[in-house]
Amino acid sequence: MKIKKILVVDDSPTDRYLLADILKKKGFEVETAEDGDMALNKIRLFEPHLILMDIVMPGKNGFQITRQIARDPDLKHIPVMICSIKAQETDRIWALSQGARDYIVKPVNADDLMAKIGAIAG
Repeated sequence: MKIKKILVVDDSPTDRYLLADILKKKGFEVETAEDGDMALNKIRLFEPHLILMDIVMPGKNGFQITRQIARDPDLKHIPVMICSIKAQETDRIWALSQGARDYIVKPVNADDLMAKIGAIAG
């Protein structure tokens, strides 16, 4: 699968900017959303090839939105990578059980992020 378009979902303007900047410099088309509801709207409009999802956000958290995407027949083909400051192994395991394809801890190292995106792209 070729990944060209990535949606970054994070309530922190700083984290959205930093992730978008890394991705744009690597040639990706990037859109951002500041919460889960905005993410669901942008997914349908932007049709991303990958979603980077924070966990702790106002309203629905990243686990809930990831589960919603994974269970939606029209969206489940879009891989979700959780991108969170939560570094506990239990958070990673829970994220994967909710439908996430991978998990990366912030602050994100650009090389690690590109390696994980490459692994998802296959």
